[in-house]
Amino acid sequence: MTSDAISEIWYTRCPVPTPVGLAAQLGYLEESFRKEGVTLKSIIDSPDRSIRQSHFNHTLEWSFRHGGNVPPIRARSEGRKTRLVGITWTDEFQAIITLPDTGIKTTKDLKGRRFGIARRPQGMVDFMRATALKGLVSALSLEDLALSDVEIVDIALADSVLLTQEGPSLFGLKRRQAYGEEVATLLRGDVDAIYVKGTAGINVANLIGAVQVVEFGFHPDAKIRINSGSPRVLTVDERLADERPDLVARLLESIFKASTWAEAHPEETRRFVARESGASEEQVLAANGPDIHRHLGLGLQPELVDAIGHYKDFLRDFGFLEADFSIADWVDRRHIDGFDRRAVA
Repeated sequence: MTSDAISEIWYTRCPVPTPVGLAAQLGYLEESFRKEGVTLKSIIDSPDRSIRQSHFNHTLEWSFRHGGNVPPIRARSEGRKTRLVGITWTDEFQAIITLPDTGIKTTKDLKGRRFGIARRPQGMVDFMRATALKGLVSALSLEDLALSDVEIVDIALADSVLLTQEGPSLFGLKRRQAYGEEVATLLRGDVDAIYVKGTAGINVANLIGAVQVVEFGFHPDAKIRINSGSPRVLTVDERLADERPDLVARLLESIFKASTWAEAHPEETRRFVARESGASEEQVLAANGPDIHRHLGLGLQPELVDAIGHYKDFLRDFGFLEADFSIADWVDRRHIDGFDRRAVA
C-alpha cells in the first residue's frame, strides 16, 4: 500500500480517560478523517487476534494508539518504528489496600508483610505487573522503605492480557474485571496487601470492604504519581508520521477539538469518561477528581517528556524492556509544533 492510496487507518485507545476516546465518542475522529477519504478501523474491536495484539505491541502500519505507556515503550524497545507525537496527563486514584483483619494501617506496617503482584505469561508485555510494582515502589518511598522491606508474592496467572479479553468466562462483557485474581488471593489470606488504581480499583476496594493503606495518585511529587497511566502517550507508526503528516494533523485537530469541548462541558465529559471506562460517573469522580475535564489535553512540554523518560528508566531497571532507547529520539515534535490550534478555537 502506498501513502497516496491510503484509504483506511487503524487506531486504538485504552478504556481510560483520553482525548482520543472523547474525540471518538463525539464523532470528531471519524469526521476529521472522512474529510481525507480515510476510514478509521478499531484495532481493539477487531475479531482477528493478530490485529488486536497491535493494541499491545504496535505492529500495524498506518495506525495510531493513545493509552497506557508501557506497551508503546516496550514496543519501541523492541525496535518497533513508532513516533511519540503527544502526551496526556490525567491523574487517577492509586492505592495500596488491605483487609481490616491484617492489622496494616500505614505504609510502615507493610514492612515484613506479603505483597501480592500478578505475573502473566511471557510473550505480551505484562503492563499490569509493571504498574503494580511501580505503585509499590512509590508508596514505600514515601516512608523511606525499599522493596527488600516487603515480601513480593507472585500471583501466577494463566492468561496474557490479550486472552483476558476473550472467552465465555467474560459473561458477555468485553474484558474481565481488573484485579479479580489479586483480590481473590487477598481474600484467601495468601497475601497481606495489593495495589489497585483507577475506577476499577475503587470498585473492587469497595466491593470487598478494603482498608486503604495509602493513596498517592494525586501526590504533589510527580515522580510518585508517574505510572503506566500517568501520563499516557499518543503514538503513531513511522510511515504515517513521515508519509502522511496531513493525516496526523487531522488526528491532532480532532483531539484539540475534543479537549476544548471538554473544558466547556464538565458534567458531560464525566459521563463520556464513565462510558469509556465502563464505570459509573460517581466512580469517575472519585477516581479522577472533579476537574478531569481540564486534564484531557495533549502536549510535549519538557515535564511531560521527562515523566515518560522517568518511567522508561523504571521499566528498563526492572527488566520490562527488550533494550534501552533514547526518549529524545522517539519524540516527534514536528506535528504538534506545526499545528495551528486557532483552527479549532
